[in-house]
Amino acid sequence: MYFNGYKRSNGTVGTRNKILIISVDECMEGIARAIANEFEDVIIVTNYNTCMLGGNEETLSNMINIGSNPNVCGVLIMAMGCGSIDPNLVANPISKTGKIAKTLTAIKEQGTRKTIKKGIEILKEIEIEKNKAVRSDIHISNLIVGVKCGGSDTSSGLASNPSVGKASDMLIENGATVVAGELMELVGCEDILLKRACDEQVGKKIIRLINEEEKRWGVANDTEIMSVGNSVGGLTTIEEKALGSLEKIGTKPIVGILEFNQSGHEKPTKKGLYLSDTTMLCGGSAMHFASIGAQLILWTSGGAGFNNELIPVIRVSGNENLINEDIDIDATKIMKNEDTIDNVGSKIFDKVIEVASGQKTNIEGVGYSYCTLYQKNTRLEYCIKKCEL
Repeated sequence: MYFNGYKRSNGTVGTRNKILIISVDECMEGIARAIANEFEDVIIVTNYNTCMLGGNEETLSNMINIGSNPNVCGVLIMAMGCGSIDPNLVANPISKTGKIAKTLTAIKEQGTRKTIKKGIEILKEIEIEKNKAVRSDIHISNLIVGVKCGGSDTSSGLASNPSVGKASDMLIENGATVVAGELMELVGCEDILLKRACDEQVGKKIIRLINEEEKRWGVANDTEIMSVGNSVGGLTTIEEKALGSLEKIGTKPIVGILEFNQSGHEKPTKKGLYLSDTTMLCGGSAMHFASIGAQLILWTSGGAGFNNELIPVIRVSGNENLINEDIDIDATKIMKNEDTIDNVGSKIFDKVIEVASGQKTNIEGVGYSYCTLYQKNTRLEYCIKKCEL
């Protein structure tokens, strides 16, 4: 099975051919947007955590790995110049992947207008290389597909999630890699996950990371991961939501679980099904998927239209009352017993091949969620690791 993708010089394969601007500190956001406005296919990722490096290593790793994603052809890394994050800390590792990685510092350019002018010149250089890239037939084993849910309701666990689970199985059977995120959505499913872990070491890591995520989101012995939309949609407990969420990862053995922390971002090392530390927060999750090299996301919902411009998002919904033109795959007939999970799963699999080959999703290029650089609180992480919480 093949798709039509962009083969990069380091052997990875992109489904899109984007230019990325990374602002290593938030005060460069406006300058970055002024530069991007002169081009198409330019995406901005801004670090809003802090311009100080100490305690910010997880975000530094995130920026490096996002810039290394195969959907990116070249990167401009920008800084004001007074912060502690040298843009070369981001550019140098990215350039080692074979990509163009240029830096630009506003203070060195002596002003906003001069920085914008220089940035436009740099992006024109990157654009020349971007236009040289052409699609070619690539085996599906080069695909890494992220899987996430959002705006979940009763139809999610009954229709869209099982259908994506079927597609996940089909992708893995054809040699691709599937990575599921949001461990908080799997609280209560630990025993089931342990049985699917490929070995004891993976099983122990699954339990540890789920326990740590539960502590991060717990306040005064209460954990809030049920949104108003979940409750209005008919979900009653975290456990019910988790069992529905579990359906989207299919039936294959779990070959590993990827952790993100101050030491860096773990990536898949073999083919198959992975769990990951990818946040349950939508904007941040897309960037987490990008950081591990994913080129596509399968996203299930009661009817919301989450989108991302760097990693195409295929949206699947089974809610007839909320489904709209944003949704790429209609799973509503499953709820009426007029279609099957296997059939809709096959449609999702075919859609993955089409979108990977360049077909736009329903709202690709229309609107997208912010490219959030999610980082765990370093002080809380110290307590989780060292203290009794």
